[in-house]
Amino acid sequence: MFESTVQVSKLQDLINRSKMARCRGRFVCPVILYKGKHVCRSATLAGWGELYGRTGYNYIFSGGSDDAWADTEDLSEEDSAFRNADSQLFDKVRGHDIKLLRYLSIRYICDLMVENKKVKFGLNVTSSEKVDKAQRYADFTLLSIPYPGCEFFKEYKDRDYRAEGLVFNWKQDYVDAPLSIPVSLTRSLNIDWSEYQSWDLVQQTQNYLKLLISLINGDDDSGLLVHCISGWDRTPLFVALLRLSLWADGLIHASLEPAEILYLTVAYDWFLFGHMLVDRLSKGEEIFFFCFNFLKHISSEEFSAVKLQRRKSLLPGFTVEEICTPKQRDRGSTTSLSSDFSLVLESSPGAAGSFTSEAVELMPAGAQTQAAWKKSRTSCPQTVLWSWTPQPEDRPPYHEAKSSSSSSNHSDIFLRVGSSPLEVPKPRLVPVAGRESRLEEVRSAFLATYSSTIGLKAVPSSPSGALGGLLEQFARGVGLRGSSSTL
Repeated sequence: MFESTVQVSKLQDLINRSKMARCRGRFVCPVILYKGKHVCRSATLAGWGELYGRTGYNYIFSGGSDDAWADTEDLSEEDSAFRNADSQLFDKVRGHDIKLLRYLSIRYICDLMVENKKVKFGLNVTSSEKVDKAQRYADFTLLSIPYPGCEFFKEYKDRDYRAEGLVFNWKQDYVDAPLSIPVSLTRSLNIDWSEYQSWDLVQQTQNYLKLLISLINGDDDSGLLVHCISGWDRTPLFVALLRLSLWADGLIHASLEPAEILYLTVAYDWFLFGHMLVDRLSKGEEIFFFCFNFLKHISSEEFSAVKLQRRKSLLPGFTVEEICTPKQRDRGSTTSLSSDFSLVLESSPGAAGSFTSEAVELMPAGAQTQAAWKKSRTSCPQTVLWSWTPQPEDRPPYHEAKSSSSSSNHSDIFLRVGSSPLEVPKPRLVPVAGRESRLEEVRSAFLATYSSTIGLKAVPSSPSGALGGLLEQFARGVGLRGSSSTL
């Protein structure tokens, strides 16, 4: 169990002081707590045009006071060379932004912009940490991972919602931010990042998600910030995929059913943070639909944070297969009391009572998975779990989570079958449904609701009405609305 150590009053104060630093006032906001680390989202840094404009606007309409100039602390010595009119303002507001990042223990900043600065009408309206001239963000690990904006997803819709083979044009004039990731963060991923401009939309999204998962699974206590320009298209895409992936692994939101996690992700990650679905639908830029339809591409164990943790916890010199697959002589019989592993037996015609080494794996058996089995057993009636209690000296080198009670350290990892040590264990059904089935449930629920309220081809005559219907369907799915109530 992990709890945030953030004090609400302190967080409010830092947000109030730092909000001017980022585009549209969209400050750094923690949205996921994972292993004691904060996953945050925001917009990119505000440029001088927006910063001066908002400062003047706030000064006029606040009766002559401006929060951005409150608390006139001395500038740090290293910034003394930039004490002109422009840099004083940037020092002030970006200094507060940095304080907020440090308070949330953020180390990694992932920038999804394909440009260094957003230019409109010849003016730099937004900037980025990676091009801050004063190097104020040099103490953070900056990752430039350019990803196509929402306009690119019109091509996705025009190709009948097929992302395979859809490659972004990196030769466009405004695209000037190359991919830049510290080598130390990519060694374990086995990805050739130099080929990123040749990736299609599927491969690019998959690889970026793998990167985010590896960052938050690091051994340190550092948090993560993800942002694009305004933070309401690309940012919710990756925050939502990360949340759903961790949920499918049972690592966060463990009590939520598929319909409930879908409602949370749609309402919180997308709509509460300002995604303009009506506008995007009118332009055919269906990045919102792409997000949930993309779940079919991240359902494998390749994207599992649990698998990554398990690999890190292995003893040197041993592979996953060597630890999780016992030798033939160590398996014992299906009625032996000395078996050391939980055996998953999948019976088939002509093969009843037999099993192979590929069917042997370590299985968690918590209350959450038992509940999931009740739902999945009708679709997988042939799956049976035989569970044995391993001796302490024979347990595989599993990395165990901290527990408030030392007596329950192993109770959540292995089932203890029978009340007597002399009792022959009986087969016991526990869930074996993995992340694939969980993510497919979410995707299926989304597609059903989306197609019945908005549709996949024609833009509805009343997009706002369709949006209301979408939210209404989600609300009914999680029991927040009755069949006769209206949104």
